Amino acid sequence: MSELLEKEQNQETFGWAARDPSGILSPFHFHRRTNGDFDVTIKILYCGICHSDLHVVRNEFGISLYPVVPGHEIVGVVTQVGDKVQKFKLGDKAGVGCFVDSCGKCKHCKENLENYCPKAITTYTTAMFNGDTNKNYGGFSDIYVVNEHFVVQIPDTLPLEGAVPLLCAGITVFSPMKYFGLDKPGMHVGVVGLGGLGHVAVKFAKAFGMKVTVISTSERKREEAIQHLKADHFILSHDSEQMQCGGVGWHSGHSFCSTSIDAISGPVEHRWEANTVECIKFGQTSGSECCASACCKNDAGRKGIGGSSGGGMKETQEMIDFAAEKEIIADVEVVSMDYVNQAMERLKMGDVHYRFVIDIGNTLHAH
Repeated sequence: MSELLEKEQNQETFGWAARDPSGILSPFHFHRRTNGDFDVTIKILYCGICHSDLHVVRNEFGISLYPVVPGHEIVGVVTQVGDKVQKFKLGDKAGVGCFVDSCGKCKHCKENLENYCPKAITTYTTAMFNGDTNKNYGGFSDIYVVNEHFVVQIPDTLPLEGAVPLLCAGITVFSPMKYFGLDKPGMHVGVVGLGGLGHVAVKFAKAFGMKVTVISTSERKREEAIQHLKADHFILSHDSEQMQCGGVGWHSGHSFCSTSIDAISGPVEHRWEANTVECIKFGQTSGSECCASACCKNDAGRKGIGGSSGGGMKETQEMIDFAAEKEIIADVEVVSMDYVNQAMERLKMGDVHYRFVIDIGNTLHAH
């Protein structure tokens, strides 16, 4: 591996890019590298819009390198394979998520945790990972070239537009659930925030057989959480009485969550309120909270705090296969490429149910 940015850039490619912190996207011609021996070329059919894409095109993390072609939830069809490719053949459905290269030699890589490799390369360039000497562009484009190791096989039973967000939102919540041992029937998890990550977290948790309490600032999310997503309980985070009893009621003999998954990905750093952590098995000293989004500040007492950043390739494939088995897909609104700037504005306002997906295959046309 580690050959991603070293090859000749000569495949003509078309996409949409932001040129400055306004974040306005417009048509952009560029080049991908030649398909190498271990590479596959993917004709992109769908690409999700993640809140991280909004952060990066507007340089809200302070690490953007313009021009930026965003998009790290990519699904398409394999159109070219290298001579030494073993996993894929022409016509296979394939997906690319947040990471597209790593050193392949460190402890993390050897443990199938490429996402924690210090030399990991993300789907599109940011200064945080690979400086300003190399450039790679994301999935708001017609093709993607990548080492087969960083590509997942998409089962035929998964609708592509609904599967796309799983490559970021899905693995971001699936990985900590597995790591913290929540994939067992009878566990009780709280999902903080009911958006792109949160609604997928509820679906995976229910598929694992867990009891789920959705914690939100918005009363309007109650019906959606209970009726549509089949969460067991719903509580308002600004209601201290609900938070202390977990919205379940001690008189009924229930306790609250053993673990809470923070699935909020807003435009700025946010703080876990003390009562959000305190509501984990209220009145007891133990429990854990996992931040599965942009890291937050908090005061947790003796409660355990964990973090999670995506997942490795082996676990991502496991997640996709599990989603196919349990018929889990994201709730999406499919939009055309020329609607992307309006979609970004709506995303900023939280006006999406729950994830935008761009129909690249039918609506991206070279100008």
